[in-house]
Amino acid sequence: MPHNPKTTRLPTLPTFRFAPSPNGQLHLGHAYSALLNQALAKANGGRMLLRIEDIDTTRCTPAFEASIYEDLRWLGVEWEGPVRRQSQHFADYQQALSRLIEDGLVYPAFMSRGEIRAFIAESESRGRTWPRDPDGAPLYPAVDRGLSQKERRKRMADGAPFAWRLDVEAAVERIGMPLTWGEYSNEALSETRVVEAQPQAWGDVVLARREIPTSYHLSVVIDDALQGISHVVRGMDLYLATSIQRLLQELLGLPQPDGRKLSKSQQDTGLAALRKAGMTPVEVWRLAGVDPSGAPNPP
Repeated sequence: MPHNPKTTRLPTLPTFRFAPSPNGQLHLGHAYSALLNQALAKANGGRMLLRIEDIDTTRCTPAFEASIYEDLRWLGVEWEGPVRRQSQHFADYQQALSRLIEDGLVYPAFMSRGEIRAFIAESESRGRTWPRDPDGAPLYPAVDRGLSQKERRKRMADGAPFAWRLDVEAAVERIGMPLTWGEYSNEALSETRVVEAQPQAWGDVVLARREIPTSYHLSVVIDDALQGISHVVRGMDLYLATSIQRLLQELLGLPQPDGRKLSKSQQDTGLAALRKAGMTPVEVWRLAGVDPSGAPNPP
């Protein structure tokens, strides 16, 4: 049967966010994203928020987080507080995951990377072309999807490593309706087109691991809802992943932000290195293709 979740209302004011991960230095691509989000918020009388996506506690460090604030302030990027740090909100993600588990829409997947590679290689040796996701990675074999509840509980009780994976086919069937999102093509947010979501193209994606109770896909939809994000600006590296996030939004009854994809890519030159080399914020704004009139004066 069609699933019609109740959704919360989006905020009256357009609300944008810049959400970097503190696992390295910000570069020109980050600058472009931050400046564009800020420009769109100002142009539409909206709000600009900052989120620190630090669920990967092994790679994210306080030093990198501090450098994010330093680089953004140097650029002249302003945001409303408080800053949401994902590592402080694992309980929010666990609550959403528990709901999906109760609904029978995720399952524990026990295959290791080596087992996955061997399974796919054996299948391809018989002449089968293994399906791949939009990024080119092979889809998960989903062998564990057919395990009995008794076998799942036994393996988990024995301490077997596993990841919680979304049963995409079951989830799409539960929704029972086409999934789309709106994409804006101008700064006034007045021109839009409808994009059809294709979550099946990603297969059974990971939503959490035994040691980390969330993934990017799960945490970002929860954060966007709790922060009242109404518009998402993202690069092509994350653009196609919107399909999975739209599916999760429907399953969890969360509001759907509208979107805009970045129209250009930027080099990986670090902002700290550019600043050290003498480049001014105005020059970085120009590199990002954003009106430099709002940039801070050079020191």
